[in-house]
Amino acid sequence: MHERGVVTTTSLDPAALYRVRKDRIDLVDVPELGYFAVDGAGAPEAGDFAAAIQALYGVSYAAHFLLRKERGDAPGVAPLEALWWVEDPEQQQIVAAIAAGWASAADTDRDRWHWRAMVHQPDAVDADVAQRAVAQIRAKRPSPALDRVRLVRWAEGRCAQLLHIGPYDEEAPSIVRLHRAIAEAGFRRCYFAGPYSVLDGEDVLRAAGVELLWVDTAAGT
Repeated sequence: MHERGVVTTTSLDPAALYRVRKDRIDLVDVPELGYFAVDGAGAPEAGDFAAAIQALYGVSYAAHFLLRKERGDAPGVAPLEALWWVEDPEQQQIVAAIAAGWASAADTDRDRWHWRAMVHQPDAVDADVAQRAVAQIRAKRPSPALDRVRLVRWAEGRCAQLLHIGPYDEEAPSIVRLHRAIAEAGFRRCYFAGPYSVLDGEDVLRAAGVELLWVDTAAGT
């Protein structure tokens, strides 16, 4: 049984990682998985991020239907994921202050954020399927963002995750809860590690691995 705010450590299959319950913080070990990914920088409301999402979903659905046609069945298309981090020292200090409860996301310069937008892919999606899926979407809906779609393998490793229900500007209390739970579980936090970082020590949690799974009620989702 999981009580409110209790942190548990477990290994989950990929599908279970998307079934997070409200008011529960879990430490999970995310295995190496395949993704369609687009890297970029800037605020989430900017056009570049929106174009990346459109390209990722277009290619993901094309790959899904290619597998269904050739294999008779395929897993459903996974939800969008995004990694966010900052590299500027000033912004890093603000992010640390947010995690401590001394600041909010509104205090950061969103134009200086870095991101990787991703959609998880089943193992059957290989380089050949990816190339054909991109070609299909490019023929139907050409977009410069399609040139940035890559098939990557990435092991996120040990993460803390929590479901946040509400708009972006109300995330701060959930972020504070996450980081407090990480510290109480005896882990060191690494606020600024992007997907290319190599972290030393089994007691470190990657910043990109502090997951805030959210439902934006302001957007009606």
